Amino acid sequence: MLFSISPQNELIPVLAARPDLHRITDVPLLSSIPLDNHFLYSKMLQTSLEGKKLLFEEISVSLEEIQAHYIKGYCAYHPGIIKNNSKSICLRCGNKLNEFFASFSCARCKRACTYCRNCVMMGRISECTPLISWTGPSSVITPCPLEWQGTLSAGQQYASSKIVEAVEQNSEILVWAVCGAGKTEILFKGIEKALQLKKRVCIATPRTDVVLELAPRLQQAFPAINVIPLYGGSGNKLKYSPLFISTTHQLFRFEQAFDVIILDEMDAFPYSADETLQHAVSKARKQNSAMVYLTATPSKSWQKKCQSNKIAYVKIPARYHRYPLPVPRFVWCGNWEKLLHRGKLPERLLVWLKERLCRDKQILLFLPKIAHLEKAKSILQKLDSSLETVHAADPHRVEKVQKMRNKEIKLLITTTILERGVTFPNIDVAVLGAENDVFTDSALIQIAGRAGRSGENPYGDVVFFHYGKTWSIVEAGKQIENSNKEAAQKGMLLPDRGE
Repeated sequence: MLFSISPQNELIPVLAARPDLHRITDVPLLSSIPLDNHFLYSKMLQTSLEGKKLLFEEISVSLEEIQAHYIKGYCAYHPGIIKNNSKSICLRCGNKLNEFFASFSCARCKRACTYCRNCVMMGRISECTPLISWTGPSSVITPCPLEWQGTLSAGQQYASSKIVEAVEQNSEILVWAVCGAGKTEILFKGIEKALQLKKRVCIATPRTDVVLELAPRLQQAFPAINVIPLYGGSGNKLKYSPLFISTTHQLFRFEQAFDVIILDEMDAFPYSADETLQHAVSKARKQNSAMVYLTATPSKSWQKKCQSNKIAYVKIPARYHRYPLPVPRFVWCGNWEKLLHRGKLPERLLVWLKERLCRDKQILLFLPKIAHLEKAKSILQKLDSSLETVHAADPHRVEKVQKMRNKEIKLLITTTILERGVTFPNIDVAVLGAENDVFTDSALIQIAGRAGRSGENPYGDVVFFHYGKTWSIVEAGKQIENSNKEAAQKGMLLPDRGE
């Protein structure tokens, strides 16, 4: 899309390619158009654009209608890519790395046009691509009562009250809570307070699985509003709600949208390693807003922030059901990769699996690489013909996880994609190749945290099968034991289980 500039210094989009027309990136900074309060604006366009910057192709209205709103001060056009000292910057994802930009011969502007490869999966954004935003009035948020009738433990209650304070004061807080502490329930009162104050809330997480896990629970807790889940392929990018749950990737589309952002699993890949995802979360916040960080495994740098009082934090070392965390056992199993290459698995692992399958127990088995999954599956199908494998690129990932929840699968073999964000009420967990670099101490803690999560089945066996103990293996076990010790000292465990 190219633009001409009217005598009134207004942009006029033109779908033709002419040498006298401007790319949006080349247009000089124009003054904003005053809002015409008598204009009958489109509610659909408002809900589609509010708090976002979208490509024209992502909006389901005509260019003529968008232009009519622009002329009346209700929409604005923005460049998607700018050049700063000949260095490209993507204003959607924040990418500044030259290796993630490329040029192509553009049919629209008839020039060599630079585009961003970092966020191209969300629709190509180039020098001639405008982003469109809403500059009209904000939607009215109706307070929504919390319908959840459960009760919180003492640790949960304290954390919940601190989150409410952060929402009221537009401050930041870290909730450092062990796996299975009941972090979702801790959020409910804070979300309710935000909605009472007519604030817009987003729960952001690096993993699609977390979105799929939490969306129905949030909808059940707040039935009077439409909770919108956003993830790749969800098709909800044009919907409006005062409460979103979104992958961090989807926040590329938002800007100055949320009064409260709750960042769940802040230490998880890819968010922890991707500056553009961190930029997306920061960009989606309003200037005066609250930020709640949630994790069971904060990085060393975040732990130092807590210890030096650089951020307010609450620590919950016990699960909501007040039973201790399952402490992993370390079992040496020899050169398992060599065995796997020969079509075999360690005998110790096979014995462990057989015992559980005979008792009709569900099992999560973690392996380091996707390449290992099918080899293990072909061997283990003799034990359980219904077993499945799942990994990040699996097109049937969602259905397989749901089958596990429905207890249609007893054994699910997975990579670290299921280390967090999924809850199965009564499972045992094993890691084969726990010495592999992919299994960091935080990953192993999260994996161990899949077991014993329900009050009805608070125990679970966790085994790290290895070909040599690593620092990560030992550190993960130590941190879990320390959490149990701290929980016991604080009286957070049941009296007969606090030894």
